[in-house]
Amino acid sequence: MNAKQGAGPRRALKAARERYGWGQEDAAEAVRVSVSTWSRWERGVQDVRPAHRARLAEVFNAATEEVARWVGAGTPCEAPAAPPPASLHGTLADAVALWRADADLTRRAALTDLAVDASAWPEWLLHWTLDPGPGTLSRVGRRVRVGPSDIARIQEATRAFAAMDRKYGGGMVRPAVVDFLHARVAPLLAGTYDDAVGAALLSAAATMTGLAGWEAYDLRHDGLAQQLYGRALELAKAADDGTTAAWVLTVMAQQAIDLAQPVWAIRLARAAREAGRAAGAPPRVRAALALREARATALQAALCDTPDRHGARRVELLLGEVETTFARAAPGDAEPHWISNLGPAEIAAEAGCAWRLIGEHVRAAACARTALAGFGASYPRSAQFNVVHHAQALHGQGALDEALSVARPAVPMANELSSHRALSLLRSFTRSLTPHRGHPLVREWRDYLAAELSPAA
Repeated sequence: MNAKQGAGPRRALKAARERYGWGQEDAAEAVRVSVSTWSRWERGVQDVRPAHRARLAEVFNAATEEVARWVGAGTPCEAPAAPPPASLHGTLADAVALWRADADLTRRAALTDLAVDASAWPEWLLHWTLDPGPGTLSRVGRRVRVGPSDIARIQEATRAFAAMDRKYGGGMVRPAVVDFLHARVAPLLAGTYDDAVGAALLSAAATMTGLAGWEAYDLRHDGLAQQLYGRALELAKAADDGTTAAWVLTVMAQQAIDLAQPVWAIRLARAAREAGRAAGAPPRVRAALALREARATALQAALCDTPDRHGARRVELLLGEVETTFARAAPGDAEPHWISNLGPAEIAAEAGCAWRLIGEHVRAAACARTALAGFGASYPRSAQFNVVHHAQALHGQGALDEALSVARPAVPMANELSSHRALSLLRSFTRSLTPHRGHPLVREWRDYLAAELSPAA
């Protein structure tokens, strides 16, 4: 939420920080917010939520009434001043601090227990859409001089990590990604580079940080994933890289979908589409972004108390847009590496999820079969997901016997993966069978799952 129009700088809040001899980075770390959030608080352009006010009172040993005075409307002014550029130092410090904590085995357990903070989504959307970037990215460091070859190594490592993640699951490669960020990328951010190299470096760092978030999400460490996504978006913002930001926003939307937060899923998906449009993203990227909005819209329609014909029609239109946009892709398009896997199989898989959510189970089953034929043995995680999606669609059609038969191979497939989402999907399918819990085939399925599904899957 934005501060009231006409509010000025919060000088009392700044004075409280300075009494402790703290910079903005110190205060932000103590209150457990990003440096950019603290900066917006002091400038009077963002409200301070009650939970953060309580933390301020604790950190600064102040009464809640005094804190309320600090964060109230600042000195009135004729018009709100344009916010200054975001601090490059703060953006880099936030990212490096999270990488360092995630790479530390003694601190990683606490990070994996983080809960999702729904208030973080609007904060990051505000930062992306309203805050100016840092301007110059050049830096004179005391260590290495960064060049194109350093950035190429980050990009190559990211592609290799992403390929392993797609094949085996996030648990297989996440420790290596986090260690690479901490040990290899962080020293480069502290090095010497000009504006052009700095933009490329921050963009590469944003992509790998987003991948670390995706892998945490695959392991159902949702709070940590959300924090990594936020840092990735801030790095993409600093790099003025709208295409990478669009990808980060769309994986944020995917997480919101899985957490049954359709309003934020749609807002994030639409912000991703706008970022892609503004950046002149190529057709396959635009198709992927529209696909995510279709699934988010389908979730919102599915959660309505009454049939949402408008939402269902919107899903159908979006899926049609995906097909026509994807058809415009050409071999010479300049595409980011993360879109390379978007083909007919991936589109069918995502479309099937959207169709199933709005009750189009026949279409959903057909999409799952198309996806499975396309994925084959090359992408076992995607194949496992779509085996379960096929079973869900068959169950939606009332074909219980066939659904249970189709779902059976998904259990050994999950055992071969390092993906908690694969396990969660099987459990979700099993919960959907509750109305038939007395059926002999359902009892047999539950026994089979208990006996064969590895707890470490």
